[in-house]
Amino acid sequence: MKIKDRLALYFTLSTTLLMLVILSAIYITFLKFMEADFFARLTDRTMVTAKLYLEADEISSDSLNKIRSLYLEKLNGEVIRVYDSKNTAAFIGDDQQYWSNSTINKVRNAKKLRFKDGERQVVGIYYKDNQGDFVIIASAVDQSTHYRLDKLRKIMLATFVIVFIGLLLSGRWIAKTILSPLNLFIKEVKQIKSSNLHFRVHEGKNKDEINLLAQNFNNLMEHLEQAFALQRTFVANASHELRTPITRMTIAAELALSQEREKQDYQQALNSVLEDAGKMESIITGLVNLAQADLEFATSQLSPVRIDEMLWTLQKDWKEKEAVDLLITMNNLPMDETELIIQANPTLLHIAFNNIISNAFKFSDHQSVQCTLNIQQTEICIAITDQGTGMPETTIKEIFKPFYSAAAESRHTGNGMGLYMAHKIITLYKGSIKVNSKKGHGSTITVIFPKF
Repeated sequence: MKIKDRLALYFTLSTTLLMLVILSAIYITFLKFMEADFFARLTDRTMVTAKLYLEADEISSDSLNKIRSLYLEKLNGEVIRVYDSKNTAAFIGDDQQYWSNSTINKVRNAKKLRFKDGERQVVGIYYKDNQGDFVIIASAVDQSTHYRLDKLRKIMLATFVIVFIGLLLSGRWIAKTILSPLNLFIKEVKQIKSSNLHFRVHEGKNKDEINLLAQNFNNLMEHLEQAFALQRTFVANASHELRTPITRMTIAAELALSQEREKQDYQQALNSVLEDAGKMESIITGLVNLAQADLEFATSQLSPVRIDEMLWTLQKDWKEKEAVDLLITMNNLPMDETELIIQANPTLLHIAFNNIISNAFKFSDHQSVQCTLNIQQTEICIAITDQGTGMPETTIKEIFKPFYSAAAESRHTGNGMGLYMAHKIITLYKGSIKVNSKKGHGSTITVIFPKF
């Protein structure tokens, strides 16, 4: 059974059960009220009878019967009897003792008694008079109440059936309306394939469980997309970057073994293989670092990072490990320390700036590198300037691509992953990188983070 059908059924059952309880309470209350009212009417009958027969001594019995028939409405199956101290009927003829002596004595002992005898309601009172002690018992069938109760049962039954059907239909409509986002969610999930992992389901505007489910599902798809992208990137980069050195190593080995050669020829071939092996090691290291960084992206937790403290830490690290100077200048420092904070993963952000600074030291031949922190009204700017020979415009467009290296254009070598990883990390945290460089005048890489 579908959820919407179960919801409609549970809603209908619970509501109709409540309605059944209410209708039953109304019916029982009405029944008790009508019984109490009829008992009151019978009690009035007994009191009127006592006044007419016991206190009106000067009026004859026939006159009393005539007055009683004229002014008292006769109830359905009405029976009234007056019994003296010997439990014998008085004033009203009773050839057959209508009530037993035990019933009469119960009334005499209780002074006032109400009970039901089958469909009849009976009221008995003990009445003390100057003529003696009497017991007056009145009995009748409340036919009008039975008629009203029968009508009430039919009305309640019809109402119950109509309301039950209405609740079932409305329950299905309500369940369908409420679960319509879930149906849309299921329909959209069916569209997701391995070829379109970028697809995201509609989250909707209602802050309910379905919205939370859609958000969590989209987060899961984000992780899956990154995992698949990581796998594809790793395979593509590995196959592309490793093919060239492996081919060169294979060719060098085949040429060396194709015929007998001099010792120096073999040494030259082995040196070529070692050179290519070193390049392969550098490429593999870059691929592993890239994969590790991508995994960090998928699981990174944001925390506040003070940018000035991170720069001082980098300055200390480079001074201790490489004995080089990172010269830090800070402009427009705010009074409020929170304006120096960036929400990021501290480890990844440290890696990004360390890669940029490392690149600057490399092209400066390990001379000092200038780092300027400038706190502006809406931005945090960090400019890192080297003392290198600069780059042409064509190179600037390529330096943030994976495995790009300027080794062919300068004497400095690298695996081409440092600036790529730095760019990827900084853009992850809503930052941007600008490069300003001219051939022969060094380069400045500026990292900009917006304030939130």
